[in-house]
Amino acid sequence: MHRQDFSESREAIVAEAIKEFVTELRMVDLADYVSFIHMGHFANLADLVDSAAELYFMPGTLKLGHGGDLRLAWTGEQKVMLDLELKPSGATVFFTLSLGDTEAGIDVNYVAFDEPGSEPENNTSFLESALDAARIRKTPPPLRMTG
Repeated sequence: MHRQDFSESREAIVAEAIKEFVTELRMVDLADYVSFIHMGHFANLADLVDSAAELYFMPGTLKLGHGGDLRLAWTGEQKVMLDLELKPSGATVFFTLSLGDTEAGIDVNYVAFDEPGSEPENNTSFLESALDAARIRKTPPPLRMTG
């Protein structure tokens, strides 16, 4: 894939938007990911992704794309790669999430805008706003009045 000048800033925006979701995915045992991917049980993998996504995004915003892959060896870092689709209103981000033992990373493959502007910077700003609008934020409990 040919990386464009604005790809890095969009990856940073997506990474920031999904960091809590990634933390949730890390609660699943590595053996489960290995089993689901190895055996081709992508519906189970999609359920894990959906369960984590529903805590942080509006329904239908984040889902498993075409599956996943593994990098497993007797030595070295183990890595799970998940193809994901992030669909805030007006845009779709196709990306790969890599989960390793000490870090996670993303690689944005493509961003499609429903109505792209002529300036990449404006599209990037739109993506950031759309992702912010698609997130579910926890609100603090109401204050109790005593008296």
